[in-house]
Amino acid sequence: MITTMVLRSLFVLIFSLCTLSSFADEGMWLLGNINKQLRSTMKEMGLQMPFDKVYSPKHHSLTNAVVSFGGFCSGVVVSDNGLVFTNHHCGFSSIQQHSTVDFDILQDGYIADSLNQELPNPELYVRFLLRTENVTKRVLKDVTFDTSEEMRTQIIDSISREIADEVSRKDTTLVGVVDTYYGGNEFWLSIYRDYNDVRLVFAPPSHVGKFGWDTDNWMWPRHTGDFCVFRIYADKNNQPADYSPENIPYRPDYVAPISLDGYQSGSFCMTLGYPGTTERYLSSYGIEEMMNGMNQAMIDMRGVKQEIWKREMIENDSIRIKYSSKYDESSNYWKNSIGKNSSIQKLKILEKKRMQEATLQRWIEANPKEREKLLHLLTSLRLEYDQRSETNHALSYFTEAFMNGPELVQVALEILNLDFEGEEKEVIRSLNSIIDKYENLDIEVDKEVFKAMIEAYQKQVDAKYLPAIYAQIDTLYNGSVSMYVDSLYAHSEVTSARALQRFLEQDTTFQIIEDPAIDMAIELIVSYYDMSQSMVETNSKIEQGERLLNDAMRRMYANKNFYPDANSTMRLSFGTVGGYSPNNGVFYNYYTTPLGIIEKVKEHWGDPDFKIGARLLELFSKRDYGKYIDKDDGDMHVCFISNNDITGGNSGSAMFNGKGELIGLAFDGNWEGMSSDVAFEPNAQRCIGVDVRYMLFIIEKYGEAENIIRELKLK
Repeated sequence: MITTMVLRSLFVLIFSLCTLSSFADEGMWLLGNINKQLRSTMKEMGLQMPFDKVYSPKHHSLTNAVVSFGGFCSGVVVSDNGLVFTNHHCGFSSIQQHSTVDFDILQDGYIADSLNQELPNPELYVRFLLRTENVTKRVLKDVTFDTSEEMRTQIIDSISREIADEVSRKDTTLVGVVDTYYGGNEFWLSIYRDYNDVRLVFAPPSHVGKFGWDTDNWMWPRHTGDFCVFRIYADKNNQPADYSPENIPYRPDYVAPISLDGYQSGSFCMTLGYPGTTERYLSSYGIEEMMNGMNQAMIDMRGVKQEIWKREMIENDSIRIKYSSKYDESSNYWKNSIGKNSSIQKLKILEKKRMQEATLQRWIEANPKEREKLLHLLTSLRLEYDQRSETNHALSYFTEAFMNGPELVQVALEILNLDFEGEEKEVIRSLNSIIDKYENLDIEVDKEVFKAMIEAYQKQVDAKYLPAIYAQIDTLYNGSVSMYVDSLYAHSEVTSARALQRFLEQDTTFQIIEDPAIDMAIELIVSYYDMSQSMVETNSKIEQGERLLNDAMRRMYANKNFYPDANSTMRLSFGTVGGYSPNNGVFYNYYTTPLGIIEKVKEHWGDPDFKIGARLLELFSKRDYGKYIDKDDGDMHVCFISNNDITGGNSGSAMFNGKGELIGLAFDGNWEGMSSDVAFEPNAQRCIGVDVRYMLFIIEKYGEAENIIRELKLK
C-alpha cells in the first residue's frame, strides 16, 4: 500500500521531470536574488570574474554599464564619454525622426564627426539601475489569505507608491519602482537614475542595420548589422538634465570593455538587459486564451494594415520615411505572434502544461493543508477563463482594429486624454507625442487602413460587440464603409495639427468635443469600457487563481530555483555559444560570415530587403577585415547564437564573455523557439547576437568614423 508520504514524494519527482526543471541556460535571473548555487554554476560554465564584479549594490560593477534604453530596449556604455551601443531597431524611431527625403539617414545612415553634430532626441532617455531590495514583507504586511482581491490590490498599490516616493524624496535624481514578481507573491524595489539627454552618434545604413527586414526577422542564419551608437549627456556636475547645448558628455561609473578575441562553440556567454514580459508560469487556460485572443488578433488585423502600409511605402519615399518605424514595430509583433502560436503547437506546450497541472492537482489532493484551500483551484480557473472567452476575443480584435489601427483614432484619444493639470514636463511630452503623430501621418493611407479595419473587425466578432459607428454606417451611409470614412475625414478638424492649435489657443469658434473624430473616439471608448467592465469580476478571479497557482507550484517543488517572469527589470541570463539542430538531418552553425550576405543577395536578387550598397560589397570582396578578423577561422563573424534566455526588451542587451568583456549585442530570437515567452525549450531556443567585431568593422571601415574607434580605446 502506498502511503501519503510516498505518494507526495512521487508527485514531486514526476513534477520535477516535467519542463519546469531549470537548465543551466534557462532563466532570466533577478540580480539581487542570485544564490550561491547559481554563482557556482556560472563559474563552472566559464565565468572568470567574481560575481560582485558583475553586480553589487555597494560598489561599481558590470551592471552599472547596462542601461534600459527608452524603456523598451537595452543598451551598454562603452566609453568614458558616455557612448552607448544598442540595436539599430531600438534607435529606429529616433533615426526616422531626423530623416527627410533630402536627408534620408534612415536609408543612408548617419555619422557624427564631432560632438556638435550629434543629434538630440527629446523623447529618449536611458535608465541606470543602482540597486534592488526585497520589500515583500512590507508590501504584504496587512494582507492575509482571506483578503479580497480588490482590497489586496488597493493595499499593495498604496504601500508600493509610498515606498517608491520615499526614494525620490531622499534624492530627487533617483526614481524608485516597486515591481511585482511570481504572479503577485513577491515585490522588489528597484532604484534608478534616468538621463534624458541622449543623442544619435552613428547609424549604419538600412542595408546593414535592417538587412533581411521582415523575411529574416526571427530567423537563423542571420546577417543583420543590428546596431547603432548614441551618447548620454549630463550637466556640468554629471547629473541628469534635460537637453541643453550646455550639457556635456556623461562620465559613467563603469565602462564595459570590448573583446576582439571572439568566442568558440561552448564559450561562456551572459546577457545583461531589460527583458519585457514573459508568462512562463501561466496556466494552460491562459496560454490557450492568449493564442486565440491577443495573438490571433495581431496576426489577422496587423496583417491587413501592414499590407496597405507596405504597398504605399514602396511607391512613395515620403510615406516610406513616415511609416518605416511604425511598420517595423507593428510587423515585429505580428510575426512574433505567428511564430509563437506555431511554436506552441509544434512543441506541444499546452499538453506539457496540462500534464504539470494534473500533477499539481494530485499533489494538492494528497496534502491536507493544500487540499483545504486549493482543492478546486484549477477547476475554478478553467471556468473563469471560459466565462470571459467570447468577450476577451472581441476585445482583443477591437484593440487591434481601432486602438492600434487608424492613427486618427489614436490622435483623437490622445487629445481626449490631455491632462493640463499635470506636471508641465508631462503635458509637454503628451503634446509632442501628438505632434509627432501628425508629422508622420498620411491621411489617404490612414483612410484606407480605417476602412479595412472596420470591415475586418465585423467579420471576426458577434454583432453585439459592434460599436455605434456600425449603426451609423447602416443608417446614414446605406451600409457603405467607404462613404462613412471619407465623410469622417472630410469633416474633422482633427486630421491636422491645426485642430490641436485651435484647441490649445482656446478658440471659442471651435468646440473640439463636437468634432466628428472626437465623437467617434468617444463612441469607441464607450464600447471598449463596456466590454472591459463586463469582465471585471472574472478578471479579478483569474488574477487571484493564477497567483495561487504560481505560489502552489513553488511550494510543491520547494528545492527548485524559481526565476521570476520577466517584467522589464534588469535580468541576467547565462549559457554557452553553440549551434543547434532545428529538424532531423539539419544543423545550424553558431556564427555567420559576409559570404552569407552575398549569398542572400544573389538568392533574393531584386528584393529591396536584401539589397546592399556597392561600398559594402567592395569591402567584402577585399576581405580587409583588419583586427576584426576571427583568429581561429580567418574570417569575420557577422552574427552568432547562444542558448541564453531572452525575450522582447532584451534587444540591445550586452552579451559578455566570462571576463565581463563585450562580445556582441542580443537582437533577436529564433523561429523554432518562438514559444519562449510561455516555456523555455533548451533544444530549440537561441539568442541571436550581432558580433561586436562586425559592428566595429562597419564603424571603422565602412563609416570611416575614426573618432569613435579612438574613443573606444580598444585593446
